Amino acid sequence: MGHIINSKEEIYHALAERLSKTPEGAPINEELMAILHRLYSESEALVGSKFSSIPMTLEKIATLTGIEEKELKIILDGMSDKGLILDIPRKNSFYYMLAPMLVGFFEYTFMRTGDDVNLKELAELFETYFHSAGVMKEIAGLDTKVMRTLIYENIISLAVETEVLDYERASEIIRESGGGAITMCACRHEASHLGKACDAPVEVCMSLGGAAEWIVRKGLGKPATVDDLLRVLDETQKLGLVHLCDNVLNKPTYICNCCGCCCKVLRGINEQQVFATQPSNFIPSLELESCISCGLCTDKCQINAIIMTDQGNGVEVPVLRSEVCIGCGVCSDACPSGSLIMSRRDVLSVPPENGREKLKRMATEKGR
Repeated sequence: MGHIINSKEEIYHALAERLSKTPEGAPINEELMAILHRLYSESEALVGSKFSSIPMTLEKIATLTGIEEKELKIILDGMSDKGLILDIPRKNSFYYMLAPMLVGFFEYTFMRTGDDVNLKELAELFETYFHSAGVMKEIAGLDTKVMRTLIYENIISLAVETEVLDYERASEIIRESGGGAITMCACRHEASHLGKACDAPVEVCMSLGGAAEWIVRKGLGKPATVDDLLRVLDETQKLGLVHLCDNVLNKPTYICNCCGCCCKVLRGINEQQVFATQPSNFIPSLELESCISCGLCTDKCQINAIIMTDQGNGVEVPVLRSEVCIGCGVCSDACPSGSLIMSRRDVLSVPPENGREKLKRMATEKGR
């Protein structure tokens, strides 16, 4: 079993060390330790600290922890119900994976309701944690980001003669998934416990395909057909929310519909200049002749990537901060004169093929 952990604090610190070594990471500080103490029982912390980086069987975990299988199964079931681990059905058994911080047990905690945990206290701890020095920068990823941005499909100009590829189209991702689940937006729910939530709807996050089966099984979301998911996509686009999904080429596991005031990822851009989402392969350009200087693009942008600037003649026009823009298309969709045209970026980004490849890249880039 290797080093035997004895004291309670050693157990929780070993868990924190294990979480910090996930590809996504979780920098260790006082707030993280407080969060872990509130989410994990001591026995759960001990089990979590022993997880490897690959899915494991009950038998393997029993060997690593020294806990008898019957007792261990009860612990694992409890951890799964809290979203601390994922239990993945395989034939007549399960494989178990440790959930990372983000995207992981933060979301699963705030997809829940009820009084089994103090959500207000946890919201305050997570809020402080994600604003601690270096935390979002670590979790965001280096070259390989946790998420990627999906452009609004309806505003690609035919005049630009640009094809939107299937992996760039939220509607096609949803159709290929065959359906999924609709869940509570964890970020907006957390913000409600801080008294900071906006008026955007809460039940608008989507889990897709096989990943949604776990969400439904754990009572964290309700089943949704392809049509249900497409309806949410349309509704959130009308509200000017930003579509973000898992940064993979094939079979993304979720699509979030995000605002700049609640979303951890977009707030990371607004408040810390940290980018946890890969920009889309599109960027807007302004046709000045048709611009009516209404400022709607500035008002609608969730990350302040467009500012109205006086050109010296008393007339303000939008100016793009290209280093900030993630190519979501919200500004173009809002423009009443059609002056903001979305076109291909000069350098295109292709996502990792799948989740395994994404995590492998992230781990390699961080030297893990």
